[in-house]
Amino acid sequence: MIEAARRADLICTLTGDIHVVRAEHFKVMKNGCMICNSGHFDVEIDLVALKKTAVTVREGVRNFVDEYMMDDGRKIFVLAEGRLINLSAAEGHPACVMDMSFSTQALASEYAVKNKGKLGKKVYDVPKEIDSWVASLKLKTMGISIDQLTDEQKKYLSSWDMGT
Repeated sequence: MIEAARRADLICTLTGDIHVVRAEHFKVMKNGCMICNSGHFDVEIDLVALKKTAVTVREGVRNFVDEYMMDDGRKIFVLAEGRLINLSAAEGHPACVMDMSFSTQALASEYAVKNKGKLGKKVYDVPKEIDSWVASLKLKTMGISIDQLTDEQKKYLSSWDMGT
């Protein structure tokens, strides 16, 4: 992470862990580096350490952008106050996407209940039939149809025989 912090123009954390970007990283970041988080609450970026390290903080230099001026003149920009960028500074998850997600979750939950005695204690993929059915219904509501893969396309996608 320290090497990435030295070179990055944009750092986006997606780990779900605490203090992924810390004081030692702020000290070596390039001028103008932007930091955002899409992993977990606002704890992935150690904002307390950044505030202690910065000589000035200007909130709202642009929509959803705060500027932290370091003692050597470098500026570090934090997007959406370190909160989940896709929810805080964008449209988040619009209903037209969440309908598929919730449908898939509900049907996968139903599948798990119906197959309770047959499933071991492990993580399972959503059954392909459920995923495909939800996707096909969504496309139908949008007036979209898709072609079927040719045998040649299926073979290509399942092998490493050609391509780079």
